[in-house]
Amino acid sequence: MGLMTFLRNRAGYILVFAIGFAIVAFLVGDAINVGKPFWSANQKVVGSIDGKDINIDEFGPKVDQGVNQMKQQYGGSANAQMTAMAVDQAWNAELANVLLNKEYDRLGLTVSEDELVDLLQGQNPSPLIKQYFSNPQTGQLDRVTLMNFLKSKEPQALQQSGLLQEEIIKQALQTKYSNLIRNSVYVTSLEATDEYNNRNKLANFKYVSLDYASVPDKSVKLTDADYSEYYDQNKARFNNPQETRAFEYVTFNISPTKADSLAIKAQVDKIAADFQVAKNDSLFAAINSDVKVPFTYLTKGKLDPAVDSAVFALPAGSFYGPKLSGNSYKIVKVVATRFSPDSVKASHILIDPAKVGGEDKAVKLADSLKALILKGGNFAELAKNYSVDGSKDKGGELGTFARGAMVPEFENAAFDGKTGDIKVVKSQFGYHVIKIEKQIGSSKVAKLAYVEKALAASSKTQAAAYKAASNFLADVKGNDFSKLATQKGLKVSVADKVAATQGFAAGLDNPRKLIQDAYAADKGDVLPEIYTMSNAYVVARLTNISPKGILSLADVKKEIEPMVLNAVKAKQLKEKLAGAGKGSIDQVAAKVARPVNPVQNVVFANPVIPGVAQENALVGSVFGSQPGKVSAPVQGERGVYVFTVDGFTNPAPIANMFKQKESMLLSLGQRSLGAAFQALQENAKIKDNRVKFY
Repeated sequence: MGLMTFLRNRAGYILVFAIGFAIVAFLVGDAINVGKPFWSANQKVVGSIDGKDINIDEFGPKVDQGVNQMKQQYGGSANAQMTAMAVDQAWNAELANVLLNKEYDRLGLTVSEDELVDLLQGQNPSPLIKQYFSNPQTGQLDRVTLMNFLKSKEPQALQQSGLLQEEIIKQALQTKYSNLIRNSVYVTSLEATDEYNNRNKLANFKYVSLDYASVPDKSVKLTDADYSEYYDQNKARFNNPQETRAFEYVTFNISPTKADSLAIKAQVDKIAADFQVAKNDSLFAAINSDVKVPFTYLTKGKLDPAVDSAVFALPAGSFYGPKLSGNSYKIVKVVATRFSPDSVKASHILIDPAKVGGEDKAVKLADSLKALILKGGNFAELAKNYSVDGSKDKGGELGTFARGAMVPEFENAAFDGKTGDIKVVKSQFGYHVIKIEKQIGSSKVAKLAYVEKALAASSKTQAAAYKAASNFLADVKGNDFSKLATQKGLKVSVADKVAATQGFAAGLDNPRKLIQDAYAADKGDVLPEIYTMSNAYVVARLTNISPKGILSLADVKKEIEPMVLNAVKAKQLKEKLAGAGKGSIDQVAAKVARPVNPVQNVVFANPVIPGVAQENALVGSVFGSQPGKVSAPVQGERGVYVFTVDGFTNPAPIANMFKQKESMLLSLGQRSLGAAFQALQENAKIKDNRVKFY
């Protein structure tokens, strides 16, 4: 066939390909021109669950919300661990949402309109309604507040009501689904009897053991066949639930040098001298301190323990420090001290200036209400008529609260006054007319001007460490990582089995960027950056990738070496014990020069040999043996055993079969729900791209 014939026959394909390529090029060009819609959408996909894409624009705020909740719960600022936990929580919520909703649809589970009304305001409302609308003092459902909320037409209330109803429906469906799963499991009388015997039947036996430690590791030469045999017998143990990676790394410390410490001490001494004569204490502290402590009355226990007791023992006007504790110097001026209530019970009427015609009118109204109350006016009635706060239906009552629960202006008024006082204060919410109902307890409080200076490395020290890290990163390209590190006197550390989304890694306090790059690298690659930790620079190399699923022998060879050693030793020790005969346990003990160890009252459900270890194989063999016979050698965790059973003590028959089944059903039902969700995940197509974003 000539060239012309070939071209004529293929011309159609070539033309179609050319047109197709031109269309793609046009679309790509167009995509670039208008802001990459056709793959930037793909760049926003955090993952997909059975074809449903999870977009970063929706996922990100959920993570932020989780981080904020943790900051409130644990205090302090966000860190890598908090973010990783929040990312996991948000992801698991997405998994549950998609997979469970699919399952609800398949099973036909719904919540009807009538059901929803009943869950919102019926005789047995949703736990969420009880949580949000119960009186904190009595624990009783506040139906007046609930109905006002449900009937409200204010946009914010409507939005909150919609979100609450969504959550109530979600919770109700989850309850129906979990009940369905729980009711599908059962326990037979045979299973109940078995479980009862496993926990109550007692065994007494004697054993002789030869420990693996009695055979020196150096005397055992492992072959490939030894590794393969152990691997084939234990394959189920090597199922990797998610991909993990390992990397080695070297650190270049940026801890302060002696010269740095002396320079900081000189700086701190100067700050202390200036602080003593400063005209404006709070302003001086705000400008000079690395840690901001609010300029308000504090209770004991809020400062670093090393300085807290000392500062609270000082009278007003005292100066404390500089004191080095932890990694920083503390300098404190005690501005004022007094005794203050531990908690306050108060009521208030909140006036919103926007709803009464501006600030001036709000102030006048607040002052008028205060005058009325002082003349004997009914506070609860006035709160009902004038307050814009949710507490108005309870007569303005806010219950009892400690310091830190209210905005500063409100807190100061409530804690600085005395029982019976009526005060007017302004806060970010508007004007409050406050009635101090009761003050409880009394503790010393102090107003402090607080300066803290961290003991940090100088820029010169940091630059030197960074230069050393840069040189290593440049030199290691094309070199042996460990060898070069050893030549330079650097310690090589290893982080093993690191999952894509975890917020920690051995020895590293800020590893997220490093982990992200490790997941974008190939095995053996030196990672592209110098990574900054709080006190070190780090250079790393990806050493291993363990894929999801059954790991290969090569992947686990190093990890299983101690177990393979024990398995080979076990063969030698079994032969030794088998050669000691089966006459009696005492004869076996004499032959191998080991003692006979008696064990009393062991149960099958708790296979622990006191003072030795958990030995499942040994205890399992004991309960499957006849008394009086010397057993064959049993391979255990700590060594090889030969035993003889003295006897069993059977428990009394089950007194209450129903109760036994009920307790087993309870734990079985709880496990089955988790197992059902696990099965849904295993059968779903899940793509997880979180490592690209966090």
